[in-house]
Order: sequence, then C-alpha cells, then structure tokens
Amino acid sequence: MVNKVKGEVSMKKNVTNDSKNTELMKLSKLSDRELMMEFRTSPNGLTTDDASNRMEEYGENKVDIQKPDAWYVVLIKSFMDPFIYVLAGLLVVSALTKDYEAVVVMSLMILVSALIRFTQDFKAQKESLALQDLVKHTCAVKRDGETKERPMEEVVPGDIVYLSAGDMIPADSVLIWTKDLFVNQSSLTGESMPVEKYEAEKMDKEIKEDSSAIDLTNLIFMGTDVLSGQGEAIILKTGQQTFFGDIAKQASTKRELTNFDRDLNHISKLLLRMVSILFPIVFLINGVMKGDWTQAFFFSIAVAVGLTPEMLPMIVTSNLAKGSQTLAKKKVIVKELNAIQNLGAMNVLCTDKTGTITEDRVVLVEHVSPLGDDDPKVLDMAFLNSNYQTGWKNLMDHAIINFYETHPERQIHEKIEKIDEIPFDFSRRRLTVVLKQDGHQLMITKGAVEEMSLVCSHVEIDGEILPLTDELLAQMSEVNRKMNEQGMRVITVAYKRDVHSDATYTVADEKDMILVGFVGFLDPAKQSAITAISSLQQHGVTVKVLTGDNEIVSRKVCGDVGIAVDKAYIGADLDKMSDDEFNEAVNETNLFAKLNPMQKARIIKTLQAQGNTVGFMGDGINDAPALRTADVGISVDTAADITKEASSIILLEKSLTVLEDGVIEGRKVFKNMMKYIMITISSNFGNVFSVLVASAFLPFLPMLSFQLLVQNLIYDISQLAMPWDNVDESQIIHPVKFNTKNLFKFTVSIGPISSIFDIITFGVMWYVIGANTVADQSLFQTGWFLVGLISQTLVVYMVRTEKIPFIQSKASAPMVLMSLIAVLVGITIVLVEPLRNAFDFTALPSNYWVWLIGIITIYMVLVQFVKVRYIKKYNEWI
Repeated sequence: MVNKVKGEVSMKKNVTNDSKNTELMKLSKLSDRELMMEFRTSPNGLTTDDASNRMEEYGENKVDIQKPDAWYVVLIKSFMDPFIYVLAGLLVVSALTKDYEAVVVMSLMILVSALIRFTQDFKAQKESLALQDLVKHTCAVKRDGETKERPMEEVVPGDIVYLSAGDMIPADSVLIWTKDLFVNQSSLTGESMPVEKYEAEKMDKEIKEDSSAIDLTNLIFMGTDVLSGQGEAIILKTGQQTFFGDIAKQASTKRELTNFDRDLNHISKLLLRMVSILFPIVFLINGVMKGDWTQAFFFSIAVAVGLTPEMLPMIVTSNLAKGSQTLAKKKVIVKELNAIQNLGAMNVLCTDKTGTITEDRVVLVEHVSPLGDDDPKVLDMAFLNSNYQTGWKNLMDHAIINFYETHPERQIHEKIEKIDEIPFDFSRRRLTVVLKQDGHQLMITKGAVEEMSLVCSHVEIDGEILPLTDELLAQMSEVNRKMNEQGMRVITVAYKRDVHSDATYTVADEKDMILVGFVGFLDPAKQSAITAISSLQQHGVTVKVLTGDNEIVSRKVCGDVGIAVDKAYIGADLDKMSDDEFNEAVNETNLFAKLNPMQKARIIKTLQAQGNTVGFMGDGINDAPALRTADVGISVDTAADITKEASSIILLEKSLTVLEDGVIEGRKVFKNMMKYIMITISSNFGNVFSVLVASAFLPFLPMLSFQLLVQNLIYDISQLAMPWDNVDESQIIHPVKFNTKNLFKFTVSIGPISSIFDIITFGVMWYVIGANTVADQSLFQTGWFLVGLISQTLVVYMVRTEKIPFIQSKASAPMVLMSLIAVLVGITIVLVEPLRNAFDFTALPSNYWVWLIGIITIYMVLVQFVKVRYIKKYNEWI
C-alpha cells in the first residue's frame, strides 16, 4: 500500500485545494510505519541535518498574507479616480494653452478630493488592527531523539511534535498517539463544540463518502488549538501548503470591482466620449461665428469642465468620510471607504450562525424524563456528574453547572464525598463519577445517547424503576427526535446504587444502569437578532446563513430568528450538483450547513453573478475567503487577524443590530452621492445644449470661460454640504443601486427643462433687457450667470426628494446654509463693483430682478410637475 500511496502523495510543494484534500485523506489511512517511511523520519524524529535541508526546500512554516499599504501607496491610490482622470486631462490641455485660471481651479479640485480620500483611507488602515504573524508561538519538536521547544516557523514536513492542552497546532499533521485529546476547530469549521481526535488505530475504518480531510479524527490543522489531553503527530504540510495557507491566500487577493465602481467608470467613459464630441463642435461653432479662435478654444475647455461633475470625487469622498465617522459612533469601523456604498446597495446578507444570530454559548434548556416530562432529578444527577468530575469540563458541563447555580432552589445540601471517577474516552463517549451520599455509593454516568443506551437495562419514570422494553425504547427515541428537531444537543443521564462496597470502579461496572432522563442544550438565538433580521428583511435585505455547523441545529436557530428555511443543503450536497442546480439552490435556499471555506466563497460568487450585491459577516479563519469575495466583508474586532484583514468593515460588537445601523447609514450615504451625480450631470447636460444654441445664434460668447468656471466652482462648493443632507425614510427602505439606464432617463427628462429656461433667459436678455449687440455682451453674460447659478443651486431642493419640497421633506440646515451662501456670493459678485469688474460683469437694470424671480419660480414649479409625472410613469426617482 505504501508504494502506491507514495506515487500519489509525496511531499509535493504545489497542489490544488481538491488534490490537497485528497492527499491528506490518503495519508490519514497510512499506518505509523508507512508514515515514517513516506516522510523519511523515525520515532526519534528528524535529524538536525534533515530538518535543515527540508527548511531550504519548503521554506519557513509561515503563510503569505497581505500587509498594510505604505502611506505613499495609499496617497497614489487616492488619485486613481475616473473623474480625477477627466479633470487631469482638461487641466493638461488648459496648461498647454496657458489658461492658468482654469489650471488653478482644477488643481484645487483634484488636490482637495485626493487628500480627503487619502486622510480617510490611511486613518482607517491604522485603526484596523495591523495583521499580525499568526505563527509566532513555539511547539515541542522531537529531533535526534530529543524533544525541545522550537519556534513554529522552524517546523518542517516529517517533524514529530508533542501536543498538550493550550498548544496551538503548528501545521497540518496526522496523529500517531493520543490521550483524551480534544481540539477546538471552530476557526476552520464554525463548529462551536470541541472535537475529539485520536490516532488511526482507534478510528472508525469506514469513512463517509462526503467526508473531507477536516472531518477525519486523526488529522489536525494549523490555525486550531488543543483544549485538553495530549498527543503526538507527524507534520504533513507546512506554511502555504496547509489548509490555513489556502485561506490566507484567498484573504490576500484583491477585492474585485463592485457594481458601483464599474458604474462610475462607465459614467467617466461616457463623459469622455461626450466631451470628445461636444468640444470640437462648440469650438468650431464659436470659432466660425465669432471669428476669435483663441477665445473659442478657451470657452470650449470651460464647457468641457462644465459638462464634467468635477467635484464628484470630493463629494463622494466627503460622503464616505462623513459616513465612516457616523458609523464609528455606532460601533462600526470602515476599513475601505467604498464599502459604505456597497453596504447601502447590499440586498443579500450571508452570515455565519455562531455568535452572530446565536449567543455563541451552550445553555441547558431541558432536563426531561425518558418520556419527555420535566424532571428535576435529571438535573440533579447531571449536576453531580459535571461538578465532581476532575477531568476537562466541556461546554455542556459548564452549562449544567451555570444553570444549577442560577436556580438556588435546586441546590443539593447533603454531605457528598467523591469516591471514584471513570474519565471520558472516545470509544465509550461516557463519563462516570462515583459519590458517597447518605451512606450509599451513587454511580452517575452521562454521555452520548447511543452509547448510553448500550449500558442501560432499566428506566426510572415517576419514581418507579421499570425494565427497558422495546416499547419504551421507541418512546424514548421519539423524545430524542423531537429534541433534535428543536436544535438541541442531547445527552443521557443514568445511575446505579451500591455497585461495590469498596472505592474501585472500572468500565466493566458501566452496565445494567437505570436511565433517569435526557438533558438538552442549545446555542440560543440572540433576541436582538430577531428584531435586526426582521428590520433587514423589511429593508429589502435577504438573510442567508452559511455555517460549518450541522443542519438540524442551524435550521432550528433560523426558525427562531425569523429566517424561512423550506429546504437546506449541506456542503456535500452542493459538490454533487451541476452548475444549473447549484445556481437554483443558491437562489432559493436560505440555509447552507456543513460548509468548508471554499464552498462559502462559491455561494457568494454565484449570488453576485445573479446580479446581487452581497455582504458576508463572519469571524472565523474559515470565513476569510468568503469575506474577501463578498462586495462587503464584515467581521468583528475579536475575529482572527486574517479574518479582519479580509474584511472591509469591522464591527466593535458582534450584532446584527449594529450591522442594521450600518446598512441604513450606507444607504443614506449612497443616496446623497446619487443626488449630486444625477442632479449635476442632468443640469450640466442641459447647460451644454444651451451653450450650443447660444453659440449658434449669438454674435458673442454667452459667457466667458472664466465666468463659466467660477459659476461651476460656486455651485460645487455649495454641494459640499450634501453629505449632511437629510434622506427621506422612503428612499432607504430598499437597497439602493446605481443604474446607468436610470441616469439616462433622468438626464433626458430633467436636463432639457434647464435648456428651455436658459433659452427663455436668452430671449429676455436679448429682447427685454436689450443686451443684443457685441457691445452689450457683458450685460448678457451677467444676466445668464445669475440665472444659471441660482436656478442650478435651488433646483436641488426639488430633485433631492420624491415628496413636496420644503413641506413634506426638509433639507438639512448645512444644506440650506450653503445654498444661501452660494446665492449670496453670486449676487455679491454682480452687485459689488470691484468684484463685478474683476469678473467682467456689468450692473443689471432693475427690471431684470423681476424676470429673475419669475424665471426661477416657474422653472422650479415645472421641475416638480415633471418629477411627479416621472415617478408616476417609472415608479422610481433618485
């Protein structure tokens, strides 16, 4: 056998996840002698020379994980924004043509936006705990026949290591000797209960078809730890070749572009195409009509800037920065600013079960007789067993003791003396204590239901001891089934009196016992999770549970917190499905149990391919690939370092309630960003057509390039208050997603209204005010400057809400204040003579102001009318 295995499972350095799993499973079947031959080692361990050679071949026992970016890298990334690229291109053209006023304005826009983003990103990176090297501990390694503590980094394949309680397992290994060894694998599997591990000789020979290497009881893995007992193991895989290494590699991959990122890139490309088309058109029309090609060129540059929402990077960053500060107050740390908008767009939340929707602790919930009736004697017996045993107390022992201590009416006051103990072991799956009480020896045993049924011959029901008949067995089986369906882990409690007169007990005495009843345990659902999940569902977020725990318990917990589970799948089921079957299962099912890390990531990728924005919440090492794959990865501050590194959001409290607050805030941030994007692009789009009309029919420029840039700058500065604007509850009741089709519909519906009123303004200035000659062009430009600035600033209030503005929906105080300042600054520039002259403006006649108020008022009323019609037709708004 060993020769066959050698050809298939030699100490390869590079294998895929599937082949790695297969290889470990094959290695687990080898005898100790075959393992020694396979890894060229001996019971005395490797020699020093062998260990040194293998260190050169396989490298240190470390995993490659992503390190924080240096400050200058973060700074460079801050300039990588599609709209900054647009502005930078226009800036270069302006510089080459010596239009230095435009260069200054656009440089300020770019620098302020990039610096705000740099400040927030670098701060978030520092606040999130720096990823630490998880393999810094020592372990007991046998080399040259001598066992001594060595750094875990020095462990190599073939080393023999000794393990005891509290040890971190240094690498993926196979056990060759154990004594009551219990391992915590929750970081890899999500399973909260300890797992007993033992050598191959004590394993069940039949391995289930759907088992993975992690399920095998003689294999142990890097990233897990020893809770109790002792063991000796041969190292099989180290560093990047371990299961932990696979997860670390997944956690270090770059997160893919989200839908929002892709849509912003799409808009920037669209704007660049529009600029490339309109720039030469405006340039040629003005050059031909006016004859001044230099002035026409500068004006065309200003129009191109006017078409671009040049403050978008700053507005987006300000929104995200404000959102991150608000979330920090709500116990949410944002590592990646873009995650906030993804949080608002999220419509599917995948979450681990343990500690998120459950309390992450085992509690005693039932103590019943063999027929399922509440029986205090069962609790008394269970307590005596758990309290007086001297071995390792598991979670259920602590749950029994805690329950008993919180119910003082159940306290046992008789004098009790411990006589003997038969420790728990893997084959019996039982634990016995012998006590002396009232002059009698009382032998109490508790353990797994199946194993306990083998040693019981009688049952106690209502104080009467009866033979254990087939009928009673069937009734007890039904009691157990119902408890299991409620998600309980069940143990059996039995006893015998006066087995011996002396104090020596053995396993042989565990027979003909009296079954007194069953104790049921739950990892209970959090009460806060019920409310939070209900709220998330009301806000359009589907919650799916992806767990490594078993299906029965998970199904019960889902039912308790309000997650509908018509059908559930385990990881082994998923692996057998075709792609179409898998897609259907992922779409229709809310519970997936017994999953490995890669299965979680695959489910998330499938959900994303179906058009969903997916969040994943988890805290185990096994969750890292899913966290990195999700559009928004959410972990907690107590999570493993590698898990936090893979996350984009870290909760200071492991609670869905905290996450719910984050979702709502994310939607507010998203909506405020969308207000600026849609309002500004549609308005600028309308202005461009106004410019084309004016350029075609006016004997002069409708506005100087510098005047147009100043108008844009004043408006954009007023919009810096947008992150602090109020958002209607109706706008955040559903996930918010950016849709370029909606942007196009919105732009062609609202943009032309701006053009219509610009043309009306042109008519008023030409025919009523009399600014209809080249000598009066300054008057014309002054009049259009004010109408354009004030109308664009105030129309925001009509568009920012689906409701009636100022009555049903009120803007925030900062928003109102900044708008007033923008209007006052525009009026001041026109009224105050030194400023007016500096911008080449002219004093306006008194009748102009009446027309100004009338035009703006009718404009806002018409926008409100079109908005109502738009909502009625498309059933949507910003």
